[in-house]
Amino acid sequence: MSDHYFEFRHVSKAFDDHAVLDDVSFSVDVGETCVILGRSGVGKSVTLKHILGFLKPDAGEVWVAGQEINGWNEQQLAAIRRRVAMVFQSGALFDSLTVRQNAAFPLEGRGLAEGLIDRRVQELLDMLEVAQFADSLPSDLSTGMKRAVAIARALAQEPEAILYDEPTTMVDPIMAGHVGELIRKLKDSFRKTSIVVTHDTHLAKKLADRVVFLQEGRVAFFGPWAEFEASSQPFLRNFLLEDALIPALDATA
Repeated sequence: MSDHYFEFRHVSKAFDDHAVLDDVSFSVDVGETCVILGRSGVGKSVTLKHILGFLKPDAGEVWVAGQEINGWNEQQLAAIRRRVAMVFQSGALFDSLTVRQNAAFPLEGRGLAEGLIDRRVQELLDMLEVAQFADSLPSDLSTGMKRAVAIARALAQEPEAILYDEPTTMVDPIMAGHVGELIRKLKDSFRKTSIVVTHDTHLAKKLADRVVFLQEGRVAFFGPWAEFEASSQPFLRNFLLEDALIPALDATA
């Protein structure tokens, strides 16, 4: 079996006449954290949608857990989505459920004892430092706290892998640093295979085993963070310099 948990093989995707992904190839090994970097509109979030089957490539192959998923039906894709959790940029929490109920949602319907669910949820809320908001509704939380709750809900699913879509977007710099530290703690504790889509080089440096840098829909760099940071390529140097000059506040994928 391959060491790759995720793999893109020459994937292309266009919307109308605009090529969003153009012959994209990269892989993410089991237990690795890969960060996908790039400016707005280069196809970062589109890659995640291909992994979960929300989008299908016009050309090329998407592999997940050793299986090529392009031709899979919704029932097959549902099985993948149980194994791969997604932390959406919006948080995608249920507005009518409390924080505790949101975190418990993936555990409901599994036939687990109520006490076991309660203990698991409490452990996750403590770990993500949101236990004090357990009985609050999402509308009562800051954007950063919503992200932390969304991560707790993703972990409750007990996934093999986690996808993070712009976890620090629209979050103030202090909270962005906090969310980044939470993700790093999870990386160190669980070593789950992860992909983090971001524009934030501060977060990338904290998390990345390897980096995919997308430019105009193509992979302009794929390799370890140290090589990315040391690159003499002008477009990479400019990206790093621009991000260093301003705090990570918000951007769109």
